[in-house]
Amino acid sequence: MTQTLQPEALNCPNCGGAVMSDKTQCQFCSSRLKTVGCSKCLGLMFLGAIFCSHCGAKASEVTVAQDAAAGECPRCKLNLKTIGIGSIVVRECTKCGGLWTASETFETICADQEKQAAVLNFISNAAHPNTDPSVISYVPCPDCKSLMNRSNFARSSGVIVDMCKRHGVWFDAEELPKIIDFIKKGGIDRQREKEKITIADERQKLRSDQRRLEMAERRSGARFKDEEDRPMLNSVLGFLFDKRFAIK
Repeated sequence: MTQTLQPEALNCPNCGGAVMSDKTQCQFCSSRLKTVGCSKCLGLMFLGAIFCSHCGAKASEVTVAQDAAAGECPRCKLNLKTIGIGSIVVRECTKCGGLWTASETFETICADQEKQAAVLNFISNAAHPNTDPSVISYVPCPDCKSLMNRSNFARSSGVIVDMCKRHGVWFDAEELPKIIDFIKKGGIDRQREKEKITIADERQKLRSDQRRLEMAERRSGARFKDEEDRPMLNSVLGFLFDKRFAIK
């Protein structure tokens, strides 16, 4: 049976007032609130809190900034917000929940489990409207406006992301958590092993093809040599044949 998480009282990071965790705005200071998870105990806390109220661990430093240079959401056409999660910087659409990361940032997230946890803890569990486009379409890069390529991450994850080779990767809501889950379950390692096996099979096939080619060349060379020697052999046999029947 699926358990439903019950809302709990948390402190607003701006004024300190007690607010239920399912609220998106503080009733005392009207601050916008977003629930994240503690990277240590996974307990809920509001974005902007310095320490976890459950275990006391220091929260990952998160900064939110409105930057005109952040570009527009390729889905909603609204300005993206720049989010700093520790040393990781991403851009978020607050309407659809999509995220934009530079290529180097995405590589860092893939390789570092702590940064994966920090990113997952930032991403809200709240549902976003229009997060699953019914029509598959190519969308523009927030930086250069060129249409991005669609690619199955790691060829086997089943998560289709939009990529600009020069600038970065766009994730619709829930796509980045799915990729992180794929990585944690060993998906990349399994894909690498498959590719190693494929490469080894291709090398073996190339070696076999090369051996067959060499054998064919040797056989062809022997045939051509026989054809070159045949006129001389016929001449010798003809001479001997004539001499044989010339003897009385």
